[in-house]
Amino acid sequence: MISQLLARMPWLLVAMVILRSMVVAQDILPPEVLPPEGPPPPPPEMEKCNGIFLSYTFEGREKEYPLVKNVTAQAWAFKATATILNAGTQELKSWKMFVGFQYDELLVSAEGAIVVSGEGFPIRVGKNGTVLAGYPQADLKTAIETASNYEQMQVHVGLKGTQFGVADRATPMPKSLKLVNEGYKCPPATRKGPYMHVCCRKDPKFKEKKITKYTARTYDDLHFTYDVLKAYENKYVAQVTIDNLHPLGRLDQWNLTWDWMRNEFIYDMRGAFTHRKDPSECIYGPQGQYYKDFDFSNVMNCQKRPVISDLPPQLENDEKVGKLPYCCKDGLLLPTTMNETKARAIFQMEVFKLPPDLNRTAINPPQNWKITGRLNPNYKCGPPIRVDPSEFPDPRGIDATGSAIASWQVNCNMTRPKPKQNRCCVSYSAFYADGAVPCNTCACGCEDEPPRCDRNAAALHIPPSALLVPFVNRSKKAAAFARINHHKLPRKLPCPDNCGVSINWHVDSDFKTGWTARMTLFNWEEEAFVDWYSALVMRRAFPGFEKSYSFNGSVMDDMNNTIFMQGLPGLNYLVGKVNGSHPGKDPPVPGKQQSVLSFSKKHIHGLKIARGDGFPTKLYFNGEECALPKVLPKAAAPTPPRVLTCSLLLAILTSLVLFF
Repeated sequence: MISQLLARMPWLLVAMVILRSMVVAQDILPPEVLPPEGPPPPPPEMEKCNGIFLSYTFEGREKEYPLVKNVTAQAWAFKATATILNAGTQELKSWKMFVGFQYDELLVSAEGAIVVSGEGFPIRVGKNGTVLAGYPQADLKTAIETASNYEQMQVHVGLKGTQFGVADRATPMPKSLKLVNEGYKCPPATRKGPYMHVCCRKDPKFKEKKITKYTARTYDDLHFTYDVLKAYENKYVAQVTIDNLHPLGRLDQWNLTWDWMRNEFIYDMRGAFTHRKDPSECIYGPQGQYYKDFDFSNVMNCQKRPVISDLPPQLENDEKVGKLPYCCKDGLLLPTTMNETKARAIFQMEVFKLPPDLNRTAINPPQNWKITGRLNPNYKCGPPIRVDPSEFPDPRGIDATGSAIASWQVNCNMTRPKPKQNRCCVSYSAFYADGAVPCNTCACGCEDEPPRCDRNAAALHIPPSALLVPFVNRSKKAAAFARINHHKLPRKLPCPDNCGVSINWHVDSDFKTGWTARMTLFNWEEEAFVDWYSALVMRRAFPGFEKSYSFNGSVMDDMNNTIFMQGLPGLNYLVGKVNGSHPGKDPPVPGKQQSVLSFSKKHIHGLKIARGDGFPTKLYFNGEECALPKVLPKAAAPTPPRVLTCSLLLAILTSLVLFF
């Protein structure tokens, strides 16, 4: 027995040495090289939170191709988890969390949430952060009503994306973290290493609205209502209503897009149409696998993100696709200040569903709504929010009211254009200045401009007559004007403004009791603008507005210091550009309209027209805010006294001698 034990001793010693080395290695290795074990457990601070607890856990990152030496240009793939927990006493409906990303992040996915922007992934959340909204779980119940069921109380959002400008050993964390739901206040978030958290509590000064089963309706600049009118086991009929409520909001030839999240497809549509009708995406997708004997040739659209547009007016009374109120206006949505009946659009569609949603109540509205127009404001839309079912008058005309099976609301707000992303621009000129200040360089973008022009240079002052010709025909006029006025002409000329619509504001006169201005609209596009309008904001000079002579001008009661102008009856049509009198020789001629505006100086003391009071601080065309010049026109320099040259003096003396 002893001899056998001794014979086995080397193997026992080897096993003990290996086991010991594994234990030592486990103790020596630093934590950062150990396999990740997922997000850490909630901190003790959560137990002290009696509101909404939010946290962000950075889980790691790795370099992405291409590998570069420039730290700011190196891309990193990162993973993180954002958590929201209802630790309060009231249900949180339609939660929204702001994550203050600050490393030029590109978000690739967010499991358990959507980005409130109206766009799908990937999406640039940049240096200004983004708002995440719950999907599919939008509401968070309390522990009291669920017996501490965390599946109904909290949501974990798995974030994946790419970030830039991060040092090798740094831990890139968001700048801030907060709840953006109405009625809550959040202190600055607490950060500790790769973890940050904050507890948001109810604002005691906030007045609670009437508690209903669903979220109360709100009305922003533009909003959609998604009403389910009929529901079957595998399909439903929905009606989409678009309401334009902003006094300056407008859409021309609108295009609406969204994302189907559960493989739905549009079988039929009334009051609108989709730009693409291709059944192949259904036939070769999950739709075709389930509906094996289905005829997809008549399907309206199978895209995950369809593009939907309004029908033209000639189809308004069509028995198959028309016969809906507020439909078929060729995508025109006017503000209620102009026409209330043209401020709404409606269309209906039949939507088919797939498993596991094969019952009448399993209805999921599309997400990531976005609407755009021809030359109109940019709208940023939130997620669909469940609201009380919409009510409709009985179609038979009797005194009865029906309701939708289910309703959701999507609210959108107008956003201010970013620099060099406008769609219209303004030029300045004045009676006291020789030259005009043209639109800013690249005011409406310069993506397609060649490198031979300077995108960052200031626009050259030009003679006022040059505003009437396209930019490509202004170079000679600008060069001649610079030589006459002894201005330095750069070797690399500025790029054009690239705007489809430009507006010239000309100060026409300035006298003791009042002043006048002339406003000219230029349409450089080939298509005309029907029912155009413009609005301008004047600060100090606004109370003195008297009259617009060739436009229908009025003061807006619901917007401060704003003058609203539209075409007079029969003149509401701003035509597009046309060829010159001699095509090939003469430049194209823009469509234009013009009016003089008169102002009084009564009861306005110290009004300085040339120093800025005579120029608008904001100017809109069809709801779009136009880019304003960065400088004002300068008064022409006084003509210097003539100097008597020797030859001139000699001529005068000779004349005097001959005379006498």
